Amino acid sequence: MSWSKDEPGEREEPRAYHHGNLREALIHAALELIAKKGAAGFTFAEAARFAGVSPAAPYRHFRDRDELMASVALRGFEQFEAALARAWDGGRPQAFAALDRLGAAYLEFARSQPAYYSAMFEAGVAAGANVPLREAGERAFAVLRAAADAICAAAPAASRPPSLMVALHIWAMAHGVASLFGRGDGAQRALPMSPAELLEAQTLVYLRGLGVRAA
Repeated sequence: MSWSKDEPGEREEPRAYHHGNLREALIHAALELIAKKGAAGFTFAEAARFAGVSPAAPYRHFRDRDELMASVALRGFEQFEAALARAWDGGRPQAFAALDRLGAAYLEFARSQPAYYSAMFEAGVAAGANVPLREAGERAFAVLRAAADAICAAAPAASRPPSLMVALHIWAMAHGVASLFGRGDGAQRALPMSPAELLEAQTLVYLRGLGVRAA
């Protein structure tokens, strides 16, 4: 995974802080720094400087850098859940077609919102100690779980796979394709198909291996 780094000698330009919403300014500063340096590539003080405030100012809203990153990740998961829910649309008009839309939406979010995606999955934020963040992540996963429930219902009852297992496997496949091929650098490898087509084919092979087939 490559990140766009500043050229030697190049420095970020701090933002002049002119408005009253310091919390928002710091979140936007963190997003810009994640895009430039990666989720672990900057300090709390750098985020303050980038927002155009003193190093002490962020402590009015955030206990430390981890709490700032958790707030960024929380917002990312809220947007992520909304994107997945729109794509799934309750499995209409047919669950397998809706699953393809869901996978494409997953990849599109990773591609179009790389800073949020990195904060959500690559920043090492301990979600267990942050109840709002943990619940936001669970709501996003619940969309995948609902899709897996609907897909598994198409399998014969005697050989129906556990839907939680299927949801976790679909999540792992989507996340793997997004991380390797859907973030802009394509792992420096040309693909004979789009990332969405790759994920669709992978999911189809996986479901057929379980004996789950589209109607």
